[in-house]
Amino acid sequence: MTGLPHVAARVFNTPLLIQRAKLDVILSVLAPKFELQTVPPPLLGPPTSQPPRLADERGIYVLPIHGTLVQRTAGLDALSGLTSYQTIARRLDTALADEAVRGIVLDIDSPGGEAAGVFDLADQIVAARARKPIWAVANDAAFSAAYALASAASRVFLTRTAGVGSIGVIALHVDQSQRDTQAGLTYTPIHAGARKNDGSPHAPLSDEARGSIQTEVNRLYELFVLTVADQRGLTADAVRQTEAALYFGQDALDAGLADRIGTLGDAVRQLHTELDASRPLFPENPTMSTPESTAPAVDAARAQAHAEAVAIAELCELAGQPALTASYLAEGITAATARQRLLGLRAQSPEIASHLTPTDPAPQAHAASNPLIAAAKARADAIRRAL
Repeated sequence: MTGLPHVAARVFNTPLLIQRAKLDVILSVLAPKFELQTVPPPLLGPPTSQPPRLADERGIYVLPIHGTLVQRTAGLDALSGLTSYQTIARRLDTALADEAVRGIVLDIDSPGGEAAGVFDLADQIVAARARKPIWAVANDAAFSAAYALASAASRVFLTRTAGVGSIGVIALHVDQSQRDTQAGLTYTPIHAGARKNDGSPHAPLSDEARGSIQTEVNRLYELFVLTVADQRGLTADAVRQTEAALYFGQDALDAGLADRIGTLGDAVRQLHTELDASRPLFPENPTMSTPESTAPAVDAARAQAHAEAVAIAELCELAGQPALTASYLAEGITAATARQRLLGLRAQSPEIASHLTPTDPAPQAHAASNPLIAAAKARADAIRRAL
């Protein structure tokens, strides 16, 4: 296969945001070609290609993020098990530009992949949330680079068997110098610049080369930690304390890495419900005229503001702290920040044992006295004045 050197260059001596088990699978495929000693690959079915779904009849666009993630596929497609950040970005832009799309759900099943490009895409997802609500579902895996993308969504679901996390960075160096000797081969590098041959597979890794790779791994790890902390409303120390572990079920909720246990269908239905509920809360004022060019932005902002307000109200209700709803909405904090505060209160109060499930009923209150509705209307009025 003529593409093997290219593939190897993207695996060795390169920091990766990928689940360790998936990395072992990749190594097991490369091993026979490079005569590496590694474990045999697990039995896997043939890779499948799933085209992106169009927005359903009620305006939800399900964007698939499947397989190993790379910055660009360089001629390889989904049949090779790869998905590029560029492809995801193009699909996101398409959904944002489509007036029929009211909300976006990221359908994630990936072990992660390359570091290059992932943080730029995460920033793009965060920015896109100001235009249309974006949720994510770990269905069934959102590890490492894939979790960097999932955490950029305003709400993260995971199925009952799904995992999230692996917030870490790894780089591998292969030393094949002994194999070269056994084959009677001697590689003599001729170069200018003392560090030009760092990381060569035809020689043991030098201390200087190891230190250089470790420095880059540490830099990317810090960027990863700070990105997740900011996007999830967590402290950097809390993210570091995960130690790149994998989290499943309630443990993922307790660690603040996910919001609810539910399927992709659960997420789509709930997003439908919240978007539909936002319409009567923001009736059009017949005495005001909104420029046609700003109407989509107003609608998206209304939906986002309402979704955040509903999420905060539900979190407070389920945590046994409904009295905090009004103050949290008045502060204008995000649902992620509210969740982190409530987790802190729960840790200080052992008697609080409630947790989030996709079937919990939303808090009910009379419209005239509901602080959620009042705050949502106030936020909508502020958006109109700003526009």
